[in-house]
Amino acid sequence: MQKIQKFDPAGVAARDLQECLLLQLQRKLNEGKEVQTAMNILERYFDEFTKKHYEKIQRGLNLTDEDLKGAINQIIKLNPKPGGDVGEASKIENYVVPDFFIFNNAGKLEITLNSKNAPDLRISEGYRDMLKDYDRGTKKDKRQKEAVLFIKQKIDAAKWFIDAIKQRQHTLITTMQAIMEYQREFFYTGDETTLRPMILKDIAERTNLDISTVSRVANSKFVQTEFGTYRLKFFFSESLSTESGEEVSTREVKKILSDMVEGESKKKPLSDEKLTELLQQKGYNIARRTVAKYREQLNIPVARLRKEL
Repeated sequence: MQKIQKFDPAGVAARDLQECLLLQLQRKLNEGKEVQTAMNILERYFDEFTKKHYEKIQRGLNLTDEDLKGAINQIIKLNPKPGGDVGEASKIENYVVPDFFIFNNAGKLEITLNSKNAPDLRISEGYRDMLKDYDRGTKKDKRQKEAVLFIKQKIDAAKWFIDAIKQRQHTLITTMQAIMEYQREFFYTGDETTLRPMILKDIAERTNLDISTVSRVANSKFVQTEFGTYRLKFFFSESLSTESGEEVSTREVKKILSDMVEGESKKKPLSDEKLTELLQQKGYNIARRTVAKYREQLNIPVARLRKEL
């Protein structure tokens, strides 16, 4: 095991995250006191480090503010997944191929279906000609009749397949058209706060499609706009009421919440209680537990874990 741990990149073959980080620091011991302090922190106060209990670490190791900051900076430069970079350069990048395009044509929104996802299908002329030749024959033996039946079956199957593709395209366009009409303001501005509350049932009622059909389209299809490419699921959200009784999209609230966290002082990040208070001042009727739920959905850690030295 120890021999394998000496392989590159540093940190491979570690049994846990703590060992992975320590293996990387061991190769940097000649870089100064900060590296040794960082190793002491990970060896003796790993749990406290993961929870950002810096005061306890500082007291336990008798560190100055400068010593602590330097050691923490050494740790956060390490790679928790060193094996993840292997072969990264040779990987073919994955791109999202949009299913729809929405253009603002002189103030009028226009939808087009990606032609690569909707090829033009036609019945083979060769099969049509064969069927005509057999039908023209005056004498039809058993072998000819079997051939005619075979060709007719293949043509009928092809027609059914083409009709199914056309029906699918109609379903996709109908669903996208309804979403565009419902969220028209967003497609003009690209402003997330203009998104209206919208659930699957709203689109199902407008399109006369089953909710399960709308759900499958929303979860699997993408639309390209002048503001970016979005999964259709992005446009769906629940509603939240304001002080005036107006219903707004929860996505609007999440956007404001995200902006607040992004603009906060990382030395004194905003608690869930403070975020709730600020949102209520803006007129949103929201509880602290709801703010915590939205924060988790946005993959934003609690205030203590957002703190920086």
